[in-house]
Amino acid sequence: MTDAFEESVWTEKLGAGANRLGIDLDESQLTILWRYAHMLRERNEHVNLTSIVSPEGILTLHMLDSLSLATDLGDAQRLIDVGTGGGFPGIPLAVACPGREFMLIDGTQKKIRFVAEAIAALDIRNARAVAARAESYPAEEKFDVVIARAVGPLADLLRDAGKLLAPRGRILAMKGKDPATELAALPRGWAAQVKRLHVPGLDADRHLVTLTRAR
Repeated sequence: MTDAFEESVWTEKLGAGANRLGIDLDESQLTILWRYAHMLRERNEHVNLTSIVSPEGILTLHMLDSLSLATDLGDAQRLIDVGTGGGFPGIPLAVACPGREFMLIDGTQKKIRFVAEAIAALDIRNARAVAARAESYPAEEKFDVVIARAVGPLADLLRDAGKLLAPRGRILAMKGKDPATELAALPRGWAAQVKRLHVPGLDADRHLVTLTRAR
């Protein structure tokens, strides 16, 4: 990945951006994420994993965008990233939060195969990747947090992934513009909080919707 940044420049910008988000990434973590970005670009030449292929785009629109919700994970220990695609936000979060366990699922075989191979190659021991959709994932396995990034309407997300939550679990849904229309369509029994996210280097709307069962 040499057409825009050298490794030292890219990792320095990633580290600085993460610090602005309240995250401290050490040298080994930055190196892992650099290697992941390199693997993503390399594999993307043969398999369509993402339309974002520039080093700057991967840095901002994938890595920092994923890390922007790290401080909202609370005390969650078991997390599942539904519809992870090329591994976002699950991989950056797993690297940044080594004390938590992450399950990454996606229904597209070629994408989850790449994610699984990258997890193994980069020795990310607190992450697993499985080919599955949220609606067909075993409901007996419960998670503290369900994470979703750009995976459709909130009502559909609740229908498909709500069963995966532990009794006091939360769904963290990453959205672009404030999803007021989607919020109005939520089924009864769920409460929502909306927070604006600020991604370093990104001049676009980003919001985090936290969904919990109403008490």
